[in-house]
Amino acid sequence: MTDGLSTRYQDLLDGSYDCVDRIVLNAYFRMGHSPGGFRVWWRALTGSDETLENSHLMRLAGRFSRRIRGYAKAHGIPVIDCSAGQRKHELAEEYLAKTTVTQGLFLVLVGRAQAPVWDVSARHHIERKKPMPYVNHYSFHILDPDWGHLTIKISGHPPFPAQVILNGHEYVACQARKAGIAFTKQGNCFTTISDAAGLAKIAETLSEQRAIGRLSQVCERWIYSCVCFALDFDEQKRSGFRYQYSNYQIEYSRNLVFEVGGHMDQMFQALIDRSRAPLDLKTIKTILGSRHRPKCRRRTKRSAEWEVAVERPTYDLTVFKLHCGKLTLKIYTKGERVLRIEAVAHNTTELNCGRSLDKFPEVVSRLKGMLERFADALSCIDQCFIADEMLEHLPVASQVGKTIVGGIDLNKARMRQVVEALIALSPSPNGFTASDVAARVRASKQSPSQYGPRHAAYDLKKLRGKQILRRIGHTRRYEPLPTGLRAMTALLVLRNKAIKPLLAAAQPLRPPRGAHNPKPIDAHYHAIRVAMQGVFHELGLAA
Repeated sequence: MTDGLSTRYQDLLDGSYDCVDRIVLNAYFRMGHSPGGFRVWWRALTGSDETLENSHLMRLAGRFSRRIRGYAKAHGIPVIDCSAGQRKHELAEEYLAKTTVTQGLFLVLVGRAQAPVWDVSARHHIERKKPMPYVNHYSFHILDPDWGHLTIKISGHPPFPAQVILNGHEYVACQARKAGIAFTKQGNCFTTISDAAGLAKIAETLSEQRAIGRLSQVCERWIYSCVCFALDFDEQKRSGFRYQYSNYQIEYSRNLVFEVGGHMDQMFQALIDRSRAPLDLKTIKTILGSRHRPKCRRRTKRSAEWEVAVERPTYDLTVFKLHCGKLTLKIYTKGERVLRIEAVAHNTTELNCGRSLDKFPEVVSRLKGMLERFADALSCIDQCFIADEMLEHLPVASQVGKTIVGGIDLNKARMRQVVEALIALSPSPNGFTASDVAARVRASKQSPSQYGPRHAAYDLKKLRGKQILRRIGHTRRYEPLPTGLRAMTALLVLRNKAIKPLLAAAQPLRPPRGAHNPKPIDAHYHAIRVAMQGVFHELGLAA
């Protein structure tokens, strides 16, 4: 393990492994998503565009539904119409536990969701329906010999856009059984492993270039047998209907298996307590849940751009999340002995590295880098040790290039706010700019005119002089150094958690408050109060 958190607690671990977790691929027929291309495809399918009408498109969608239900009835496969908000994956797990199918389709779930639908008007003019309508989507739950349980979700209307939902842990479990590695799997996690190094080696294959071929093979193996309920194989071949694939959602996790569950729980709870306040990017939301997860989850209209959340949705699960747009970093416990650090790309466009399936290894590499920076930041915050010479050298001037800059005085509120902003922005996947720091400092009740990007640039230069952060290449973005981040966090923790409380305890609980402009009557009132305190003392009453 290359991150600081895993290295720090490696003596307490029984093993560890990295694994690509949830994989969601978009499958699309490129020609069918443009008006001209759809017209050309329809001519190849039917021989002409005279039948290109809404009624024929609806008949095609109806044929899809009838064929699925007829096939399922003939083969004893359950087809379930799901209501809005129903947790479909939980329903699939129930049927998976009791199915006798060892390979192939074992369940079809039907639900409604938005999808692109063509509207054909007079003279066969084609345009998209707006707003995007809700149509039936068919989720085919399949057991694959190499990937275990996978799901193919297809829209019931042409051009039949689809999603292929895979799980990396299922793939690793199937390959580990073939390799003779014994393990215990609890949900989406390996809790005990007979050969941790061997299983980790299998899991690493999902991060290699060869993973592109494995993903393409499993998609091609099943998706055309699912869409054949709308277009049989002859129609697919005649019209040239072929899917292309792109990355949509990917999760990458690092799993630390502790020898003793009590050590993991003690370490994790202390880590959350020390980390969530310094990483307060915008708001902190603590959710104390009940024994079971909530049945209904309402969707918000707009997700927070930055958010730190500590959730406890079950009695044995605590989740520490950091949201940044379409990216999420999480650290949480799985079972009794596994601590998982996870990086999630809810939409891979946020990573700015392309979405085609060929970019899968690069997407995984970027998620791995995000995860390791997040773990390093948590390790620096968790570990609060500082050398004596650091305290002496901080206030002294330093040199950056040919420029001499001032020292760092954490007794000044402005410098403390800059350091707090630096800690809060440290997990940013692509670093941060002086404008980001300025905006963060202004959020701490300072007017925009008092602190701007130029002030932030100067303060960042002072921090660069103390080797607390560095510039990323030749860009104007910065990232903190682990040693400097650890030192700054230690100083803030000592000041806020130790020095300030001790100084507060040394002060009188009720400091005397005299009038700003005393009058003669104030002196008489003070004399009465002192005299009454003597009376209460003689009577044994609490004043």
